[in-house]
Amino acid sequence: MPLERTSAFYQENAETYANRARSLPKQRLDAFLAGLAPGAAILELGCGGGQDSAYMLSQGFDVTPTDGSAELARQAEALIGRPVRVMLFQELDADSVFDGVWAQASLLHVPRPELPDVFARIRRALRTGGIIHATFKAGDAEGHDGFGRYYNYPSAEWLSELLTKGGWRNIAISESESDGGGYDGKPTRWLIVGAQR
Repeated sequence: MPLERTSAFYQENAETYANRARSLPKQRLDAFLAGLAPGAAILELGCGGGQDSAYMLSQGFDVTPTDGSAELARQAEALIGRPVRVMLFQELDADSVFDGVWAQASLLHVPRPELPDVFARIRRALRTGGIIHATFKAGDAEGHDGFGRYYNYPSAEWLSELLTKGGWRNIAISESESDGGGYDGKPTRWLIVGAQR
């Protein structure tokens, strides 16, 4: 199972991972929050150490942080001082509850065959007009990194087709190069995805 190694990585390295030097994606966060009404309800999928949730809470938004790793959720709880729900993306079962979904570098671990269902669950969890922000490591074929973590490595075209078929509107996918700011320190080509229910 590809995800067992991924889960094991976050379980074993939760404290190091949560407390690593990581620059907040402030520009992306601000752009995402600008598309929402003040105090809007936001679901964060894969909150990691909780830094993004902490920022959104500080801006007055109603944030529900979640993570698939109980160990990482504990780290995030210590930072933000509120409960973090331990949940896999495949377990999301909400209907028209959120105005926005923030999934920074998290959905990239979903096995390709399961992505359509996960995006359908996210779409259902959003209110009409609600928005999603997600980032993926770009590629052409799924695979693993040096830590054994699974990645779906999609192309912009592949993702665009998937979202269009899923009924999403106003789909915007842009590319960005990073100089190796990820946990593995390697240069990465990122896809930044925005879409609306």
